[in-house]
Amino acid sequence: MDLALKLFLAFLKIGTFSFGGGYAMLPFIQREIVEKNNWIDINEFMDIIGISQMTPGPIAINSATFVGYKLFGVIGSIMATLGVIFTSFILVSIISKMLEKFKESTVIKAALMGMRPVLIALIIKAFLDLAKESYLDLKSLIIAAIIGLVLLSKKLHPILVIVLAGVIGLVFYM
Repeated sequence: MDLALKLFLAFLKIGTFSFGGGYAMLPFIQREIVEKNNWIDINEFMDIIGISQMTPGPIAINSATFVGYKLFGVIGSIMATLGVIFTSFILVSIISKMLEKFKESTVIKAALMGMRPVLIALIIKAFLDLAKESYLDLKSLIIAAIIGLVLLSKKLHPILVIVLAGVIGLVFYM
């Protein structure tokens, strides 16, 4: 099978079977791209997540675009991006027509309420998987603690937080 098509199908699977936005998709992306297909290693995956957070747009789409580009250039980025958004695009197109009819449905509300805890669990899973590779030494734990305290005490823009972490990393590791 053509590798670009395989990339499209991998991200189509991710976009179809994950629910709850980009952070909830991270474990699915990691499993498909890093573990199952070995297209990139965990360190490259973490770098892509960092870049995806610094660029505007949803993290799942940015991640798909970066992975696709790294693997197969512009065609790969197009295929991966189309794959990850395809199912959502179709579903939103269909659901938007029926939204008014089902907006107050207790069944729909109950199903969505039942899905919320799973989304948090998926985000925690992504955090734990990335933490294993990120917290390598005492310095990285100190950086995480400093950034955690800053995030809890101040409302800083995510880009400023990333820049701050980079500056602290320069001080600690140079």
